[in-house]
Amino acid sequence: MTTQPSPEQGAPQGDAGWAFRPRKPVNAMPGREGSPEAPEAHPPGATAVLGPETTLIPVPLPGLVAAQPLPQRGRGRRAGRISLALAVLAAAGGAAAAVLKKADGAPVASKQFAQVWQVPAPAAGDELIGSWLTGTRLIRASTRGGVSAYNLADGREVWRTTPTAKKGTVPCAMSPTLAAHGIGTVAFGRDGNSCTSLAGIDTATGKIVWTTPLVDSGHPTATAAQTYVQGDVATIVSENFLGGLDVRTGRRIWGFKARGSYCNAYDWGADGIVLVDDYCADSSNKFTLTAYDSKNGKVLWTESQSAHTDVAHIFSSSPLIASLHTAVEDSVRVFAPSGRSRKLAVGNTEVAPGNDSAADHSARLVGNILVTPAQTAAGSEIDGYDTATGVKLWSYRSAALATAAAGADGVYALSTSGPPQLVQLDPHTGHATPLARLPVGTGHGNFTAGTVYVTPDGGVLELNALGTGGGVQLYR
Repeated sequence: MTTQPSPEQGAPQGDAGWAFRPRKPVNAMPGREGSPEAPEAHPPGATAVLGPETTLIPVPLPGLVAAQPLPQRGRGRRAGRISLALAVLAAAGGAAAAVLKKADGAPVASKQFAQVWQVPAPAAGDELIGSWLTGTRLIRASTRGGVSAYNLADGREVWRTTPTAKKGTVPCAMSPTLAAHGIGTVAFGRDGNSCTSLAGIDTATGKIVWTTPLVDSGHPTATAAQTYVQGDVATIVSENFLGGLDVRTGRRIWGFKARGSYCNAYDWGADGIVLVDDYCADSSNKFTLTAYDSKNGKVLWTESQSAHTDVAHIFSSSPLIASLHTAVEDSVRVFAPSGRSRKLAVGNTEVAPGNDSAADHSARLVGNILVTPAQTAAGSEIDGYDTATGVKLWSYRSAALATAAAGADGVYALSTSGPPQLVQLDPHTGHATPLARLPVGTGHGNFTAGTVYVTPDGGVLELNALGTGGGVQLYR
């Protein structure tokens, strides 16, 4: 595709593939932080997006200023944390939502768990990037430990893998889920924020079955990335590349193409969906927010906007539930297939997809109820929201939400105050049933800063997010 140069730009050059050739911007994207003198080819956080022979050129629109600085991409802090202060929605018919709180002196389980095995952290400063849990194995990726698989029965390391290249061998992103045939995707780079390649890994053997570069001559600067697996398609979402690949072969299936010749785009992803917020100077609709199907890149819906929308979190793809920031408000919204949306009644609560770690994806839908970790002025809690009405149904205090492995269905949590124990929560009411006590001293500051699984046999697997926290422990 041939494009025309913008002011102060040289003649655009289309290049084959699924990304554009970076250029020095005339100015930052409207409403975004940036500087005309910045050396980056696009403003921080903008996606140099992927359509064959597509050139994206930032074009300024004076007078628009972001309501607050953009959340930075990266793994050093929970990306995109936004404190939400929203009017609480009334339930249908005007009735107030009932909130069930964890009472002091809650019952304690009679069953006692003990630590069965522990794998120490690979090194001080090790940061958890992600994990997969199969019926028999834990696969863990971290910045100092590479990608390793452990037997759930005894904690024995089964395999460890890194790319063969001398550079770019540190895991920097990991798909939250696996394909049905056991292949998942891991991005590698120089550190946790600079991804240079994406790989498909066979969890049975640890073999890297394919790799694809995330830098090239047109995109020499490595950036942070996200990767997801849905069916047989893996998506990559980054500032350089946006598109889908065959998870078995790494062959490109689709690449994003901008809707105009002079556009700038910001992207966010989750299993099954990609959101793109863009500004196109040569379009009658300057600002749009668009949802794409991650499997094929098809547009699900698009909404014209008067200014930018920033996405802090995506909780679910079907229905789409996302935490958004605009110049007008912060909100958590449930989207219909048409793109129309309504708010969840989060009030002054900050909700997140996981327990204080970017590697945690414990929030989930149970029927039409969103169960999610949350933070208030009083501390951590778990909340349940009716996505059909927007009403907050219940709240369970001082607990970390756990992820149930296949074969361990249910909503589980671990207490973070009082006696440490595993409980099962009723998704409709928040009522807690104690299941097992854990060793004294467990969970206070660990469970809320890492990833917690309930194994198929009902055990508790704890992965700490930082190397100083003790690596991996299994309790049974």
